Amino acid sequence: MTRRTFVIAGVVAAAGVVGRRLRRAHAAEPISLPPLPYKADALEPFISSRTVELHYGKHQRGYVDACNRLLEGTDLAGAPLGKVVVASANDPKRTRLFNAAAQAWNHDFYWKSMRTAGGGGPQGELAERLRRSFGGADAFRAAFLESATTLFGSGWTWLVLNGDRVEIVNTADADTPITGKGRPLLTVDVWEHAYYLDYQNRRADYVNAWLDHLVNWDFATANLRGA
Repeated sequence: MTRRTFVIAGVVAAAGVVGRRLRRAHAAEPISLPPLPYKADALEPFISSRTVELHYGKHQRGYVDACNRLLEGTDLAGAPLGKVVVASANDPKRTRLFNAAAQAWNHDFYWKSMRTAGGGGPQGELAERLRRSFGGADAFRAAFLESATTLFGSGWTWLVLNGDRVEIVNTADADTPITGKGRPLLTVDVWEHAYYLDYQNRRADYVNAWLDHLVNWDFATANLRGA
């Protein structure tokens, strides 16, 4: 073997080692805590920075950390969060993993479902979908408020696309529509930790404020279009 051949062979071998290390590192990449889409005080006065900091920095981070602990050494380690949620759903051996992963996914979707100076009603295609499915934006609002305020215990209220219709879906605890209940367009968190510091037991006041001032219809429209 000539010196030139030896050098080339060494470079190729080294590249292969580096490539394998990079693939292993990528495969072991943990689920991350996504940054908030706005500052912690951006939703005030309707949701306080104190609530956001506790909700995001403690509750959501706790779900992400638990998810990573439960994924370690499993066949789902390194998988995208959505895939972990779907793969662990309805598996009695993976209930704890599902709860952590689904709550991590749900919370990220919840933050994106809100924005500063939100609320009101959607425009264009989504407005037409609400008209066909509920009779209009006002009727949708009343139905969504009723659904969110009467959900017993902890959970989520969602607007989802199901076939050619939009529907309101409640899920309990960590359950989420991505396991087969339609394509989520937006959601409101009705676990008490989402609103208790600001509204105590007045869930209806929280949901009213969410609908009137916070809901992000641009995000919902993008989800409707499959973005």
